[in-house]
Amino acid sequence: MFLGIDIGTSGVKAVVLDEAGSVAAQGVAALTVQRPHPLWSEQDPAAWWNATEAAVRAIDPAIRRSVRGIGLAGQMHGATLLGADDQPLRPAILWNDGRSADECIELERAVPDLRQIAGNIAMPGFTAPKLAWVRRHEPEVFAQIATVLLPKDYVRLRMTGDKASDLSDSAGTLWLDVAKRAWSDELLAACGLTRAQMPALFEGSQITGTLLADVAERWGMPCVPVAAGGGDNAAGAVGVGVVSHGDALLSLGTSGVIFVATNDFRPNPARAVHAFCHALPNLWHQMSVHLSAASCIDWVARITGVAGAAELFARAEAAGPASGPELFLPYLSGERTPHNDPAVRGAFLRLDHDSDAGRLSQAVLEGVAFALADGLAVLREAGTVVERLSVIGGGARSRYWGQVLAAAVEVELVYLQGGEVGPALGAARLAQLGVDGGDPATVCAAPPVSHSIMPDPALVAALAEKKAAFRDAYPRITSKS
Repeated sequence: MFLGIDIGTSGVKAVVLDEAGSVAAQGVAALTVQRPHPLWSEQDPAAWWNATEAAVRAIDPAIRRSVRGIGLAGQMHGATLLGADDQPLRPAILWNDGRSADECIELERAVPDLRQIAGNIAMPGFTAPKLAWVRRHEPEVFAQIATVLLPKDYVRLRMTGDKASDLSDSAGTLWLDVAKRAWSDELLAACGLTRAQMPALFEGSQITGTLLADVAERWGMPCVPVAAGGGDNAAGAVGVGVVSHGDALLSLGTSGVIFVATNDFRPNPARAVHAFCHALPNLWHQMSVHLSAASCIDWVARITGVAGAAELFARAEAAGPASGPELFLPYLSGERTPHNDPAVRGAFLRLDHDSDAGRLSQAVLEGVAFALADGLAVLREAGTVVERLSVIGGGARSRYWGQVLAAAVEVELVYLQGGEVGPALGAARLAQLGVDGGDPATVCAAPPVSHSIMPDPALVAALAEKKAAFRDAYPRITSKS
């Protein structure tokens, strides 16, 4: 059996795959985000570790004893700053933190070739601008930095004692030469850093170390090998078989991502498309990234007094698609693709006296779907062909939302058995590759199809006016000149 651990933003998920590749057990533990100032988003690294231990130990002890390898996945871009004693110097600055917009401008001025090397435009979500912000605003902290780790790699350090990372996650730092799959001294120097402060780099299926004896004892398993793993999106792609050129997925987690595997490095930073290394050798990928997706569901449920996501979906379905004029712009944490606007915020527009919880809920489902359609349009502008999307993440549980999404993006959505497990599944498969070897196309084959949703022409037509109005609305709510 193989254990995959996903260090998410809202929680840690641990999943065990049996020898047949089926999910044998799961454990989860919740996390919270701290937002002490506008645009800030932080977490305590100790909370990741505590949640990891809780999630793993929630799995049946008999299953834990059978684990032969562990893989890691996690939220990308988080800046975890460690001193010489390997203790965190401050709370980690997360992927959806927007404080470093000025530093992004300065980094691009300092390194004119940054976009060509890193494959991406400098955005506050990336790790490098966060370090530039710390250097300017917290110089006493910056002076003490011995190591910078990504969230899952801090958990790896606690698990194995090793400072290591994989290439897919590290590509999101803005310090990687993505084509060469190696750290860039030029990009590091622009932030006042060196390779000595970076972890060693591995392909996602390579073994980086073994579980420490005291951790293994607490977890009730042998000192098993630990694979490098992947950033959450790349690991999620591995989990559902998106491991060949042209394969594509839609991830509906806290954020929303459209991910397309490519056999070469294809940057398109001008339209805020991400180009990263995949979690497997000799593969890269393109992504459109939307900072708020399923998180919008939790938010509107809270403000409308709905008990939870299931009730919200039911109310939205009762209201029906395009049931009212309401528009929702889902930029609760700013936006990446295609706007690269960390300061923009979400909005409800065109409300009237008949706007109720059902219609507001429906508008939120539509607004997230329209934002994803914007992202797919930008990928297509870059020449990427997407004919269908495999759907993963917590948002994959709602078939009704799938109907709205399919009509908005106008491609077939394929739902796979176990697809809601997400990145933890891919992390477990990377562990299996690391321990047993094998052909990734075989080991990481797509799970069986649960169901698929084709765009309903009538629903496409019903949403057309609202989608056009959605696209017209962004320039009216942004402060960008």
